[in-house]
Amino acid sequence: MDVDQMSGGGGSQAGGSWAPGKVAEVLGVSPVTLRTWAARYGIGPTLRADGRHRRYSDADIRRLQHMQRLIDRGIRAREAAAAAFSGVDEAIPEISIARRVDEIEQAAEDLSFVSIAALLDETLGALGAAAMWTEVLLPILRNLGGRWLRGDVCFESEWALTTEVSLALQRYVARFAKTPSERGVLIACCPDERHSLPVEVLRASMVEVGIPAVYLGQMVPAETMVGMASKVDPTLIVLWSMSANTVDDLLCQRLQRRGFEVVVAGPGWEGLNAHDARWVNNLADALDLAAERLKA
Repeated sequence: MDVDQMSGGGGSQAGGSWAPGKVAEVLGVSPVTLRTWAARYGIGPTLRADGRHRRYSDADIRRLQHMQRLIDRGIRAREAAAAAFSGVDEAIPEISIARRVDEIEQAAEDLSFVSIAALLDETLGALGAAAMWTEVLLPILRNLGGRWLRGDVCFESEWALTTEVSLALQRYVARFAKTPSERGVLIACCPDERHSLPVEVLRASMVEVGIPAVYLGQMVPAETMVGMASKVDPTLIVLWSMSANTVDDLLCQRLQRRGFEVVVAGPGWEGLNAHDARWVNNLADALDLAAERLKA
């Protein structure tokens, strides 16, 4: 289902508020089926747009799509509704990694943003951030890269996927939100670096195992980054660069001169002597190092 079918006129409102008819169209079911699900399983729309008419939120649609996938996998509708909306997952069959890859890849190919979001939320809940990245997303991204090399322009699919991965990681991190009780890790991209998904995954992986972590985002100016570090006072700074063209050696040096331990991360730093800063280039090493520093 193309995203335009969710953003076109007449059936939707701003802010993720969808009329039942539009939701039925997106899901590929009849309005009668949608009303039946609401009556039987209590899974109707959760928003009130004007005090009278109820509408579906984006989260409602993701849960309904989750329910549909469970039904397709052989779960009865009542159990599928309970699993999707109440977290009752005893009856859910094990989903293979290959199937998860195929489903997300197809949703990206179809530019079905809501489906991508729902699949990512489900996969994060089942596997966690690190396993989702290494076992599911990297194979898809490598396949997209191979298509590029063969002349198959697939920018739209890659953009749709990476956009939704970033949003899904934000939703996932919010599950673990709490006020840190100790100094944590500051994760930052070099100011010119635009490829940030690996460190977004790193942040989610840290947070889910209890390591306090702050991620600054893309394209943060060096001066702002130094100021943030001074205020946050992290026990460790991870400075990411995907390519040698985006490495900011002077920023690394500035942070070190202020007394911060800096770890340089990513293939951009490979082979560089970043003022004796330790280099990490995989998720496991970065997690291990952060855990060591917090224990010290």
